[in-house]
Amino acid sequence: MPDVLIFDAYYSFLRIEKGLAENTVRAYSTDLRQFQKFLAKRELSLTEVEPQDIAAYLKELEGQSIGARSRARKISALRNFFDYLADEQVVTSNPCAYAAMPKLPDNLPQILSEEEVVALLKAPRLDKLTGYRDRAMLEVLYGSGLRVSELVGLDVGDIDELGFVRCLGKGDKERIIPIGTHALKATAEYLQYARGRLVTNPRQRALFVNARGERLTRQGFWKILRGWARAAGIKQDISPHMLRHSFATHLLRHGADLRSVQEMLGHADLTTTQIYTHLDKGHLRDVYGKAHPRARKEEEA
Repeated sequence: MPDVLIFDAYYSFLRIEKGLAENTVRAYSTDLRQFQKFLAKRELSLTEVEPQDIAAYLKELEGQSIGARSRARKISALRNFFDYLADEQVVTSNPCAYAAMPKLPDNLPQILSEEEVVALLKAPRLDKLTGYRDRAMLEVLYGSGLRVSELVGLDVGDIDELGFVRCLGKGDKERIIPIGTHALKATAEYLQYARGRLVTNPRQRALFVNARGERLTRQGFWKILRGWARAAGIKQDISPHMLRHSFATHLLRHGADLRSVQEMLGHADLTTTQIYTHLDKGHLRDVYGKAHPRARKEEEA
């Protein structure tokens, strides 16, 4: 099969078999087209690619002043592509298997522990109408990984009874994200007990409103979040994005796959999501210590 048809078959595989969103497939295509040009320049076919060819390609990328994150993404795209080719028996082995990933800058996002999140979600008191609203907002934000602008941009009806939230992200790209039963219940109670008493204008479509019945702003939510964080005894300086970071990290910790988390967060670039895999080294060490037979020699001595 000609190389161009192999690439096309791979993109169909990503769409149909893997169920990836079109923007994710386009991102793969962009990276792999650059590799196609490299192969054409060297008059190489996919079946002829050796590890030294991959090394030459990566050296060429580095010479083009392409950043470390972009190079890491391109390596990841190539590895996945050649894994597919190996599974399809187009190649006998993956020439990218041992390609060195570039060192990424150590600017890891701050997150809350699972215990801190639980304390925060329990903090809003229901003795005021705004307490129902605040609990629902916190549950939805942590339950979906939305950006704060996406949260305050929600309208009535954007969260359905089946447990999905529909939002418009960057570039007006719509995505649909599942939320948990706690977020769904908190939102239903807010709608039942509070929103109708806060809103005076029947044409108001905003889901979350302030005390005047107007759409809540990002700044307004930030102030609300900090107030409940203090009430929950959280010492570190908190921001709405910390809940988004915590959502992603906790999902991966409990076994979610990286691609699914990428889709829920609305990241066009997988390497943006990959940063969360570096956050939990302590947890990985604990898992290793409990599970690996060569990690418990002191106990067995």
